[in-house]
Amino acid sequence: MPSAARQTDDPALDVTPERLLALRRHLRSGVGGRWHPDLRPAGFPGRRRGAGLETIDVRPFVEGDDVRYLDRNVTARTGTPHVRSFREERGATVLLVADFRAAMLWGTRRALRSVAAAEALALGGWRALEAEGRVGALALAAGEMRYVPPRGRLAGMAAVAGGLAAAHAAALASAGAPGRAPEPALDRLLEAAVGLAPRGTSFVLATALDDPGREFEALAGSLGRAGRLKLLLVQDAFELAPPAGTYAYADGRGRHVGRPEPAADRRDGLARLGIPAMAVDVRAEGDALARAWDLFDGWR
Repeated sequence: MPSAARQTDDPALDVTPERLLALRRHLRSGVGGRWHPDLRPAGFPGRRRGAGLETIDVRPFVEGDDVRYLDRNVTARTGTPHVRSFREERGATVLLVADFRAAMLWGTRRALRSVAAAEALALGGWRALEAEGRVGALALAAGEMRYVPPRGRLAGMAAVAGGLAAAHAAALASAGAPGRAPEPALDRLLEAAVGLAPRGTSFVLATALDDPGREFEALAGSLGRAGRLKLLLVQDAFELAPPAGTYAYADGRGRHVGRPEPAADRRDGLARLGIPAMAVDVRAEGDALARAWDLFDGWR
């Protein structure tokens, strides 16, 4: 495993501010599906089309509503169609929440799951700034919470990129260290995010749901149903399409015999809780990851 002495810059293993900031060029402009060029530091893309991240209401379906916004959970629970209503995220505050625990520090294709998480979060941050919002970050790494308060414009995203990179480096340095203390469950990270963030903040959590903790479903479900949480479910190629049969394998949680939990089971569990979730395939990068965000947010 990586040690504190490693001084590499490997895109498969390391997160750098430069690479997170460079993801900005993959955002799509608000007109005609074009990709916007690099802009000077003071400039941001213009108004985007489609619904924002923030859900403000779930109500019965009426003629003329867009069927793409049907809420499957409420519809199933009540027996009548319900749709979500959105509002623009202009001026919204978004906290990017990164799970950099040891269980995220592995991968079989392209990059570690933790690297894919940082990239997906960075694109979410750029999207929030595109909508004239503010962005901050909270990362759980090496057993510690590392917080970057929300700020606007390029300075906010630069601080977030630096914070995520520093937290990831600390996670790599501590991985496999002798005597390393047990890490908190995921519910402690989400609780800390809610406690630190300004009132009305929306959260984007990138995780693989390893060791969620006893309170995770209640807290995440409450935030999800209120339209304040989006979950980026990071999945390695081995999890998405494991070989047939029973066998020994190792991941960030240790050694196992059997097969990994099917990725679809985790997504279905989130849907039942009312948590909007985007699957993040670690093999996706750049344009492909930006397109996944577009589809997640209702762009066509």
